[in-house]
Amino acid sequence: MDSKDIAHFWFKQSKEDLKTAQSLLKNKRYAPCLFFLHLGIEKRLKAMVVAATDAPAPYTHDLVTLARVANVLLSTDQEDYLREVNTFNIRARYDDYKYNFYKRATAAFTRTHLHQAQAFLLWLQNPS
Repeated sequence: MDSKDIAHFWFKQSKEDLKTAQSLLKNKRYAPCLFFLHLGIEKRLKAMVVAATDAPAPYTHDLVTLARVANVLLSTDQEDYLREVNTFNIRARYDDYKYNFYKRATAAFTRTHLHQAQAFLLWLQNPS
């Protein structure tokens, strides 16, 4: 696959992960919704990295790093937002961290973040 195909793959996967996040919200699965929300943004940024650099996306889940590699100029608020979304990527974390995360993942919190993610992704289509 060439870079254009890889970028398209990441973009398509991003859309699928966001659909999954929406479905999880609808089914009141708030913590998994937030995890898929992170994946959707991550994959969208990886598509942008590949498009901007003509190279594979780096092996990282850090959204701020990916935005920088993709040459996306973030506001301070956007950078803070992405740092918060980074906390939704709970791979193998300590049990107390997971417990606190699940307590934060209420319906209102999750709905708010899904709307913010959708707005951020819309902005990414034309970030200037």
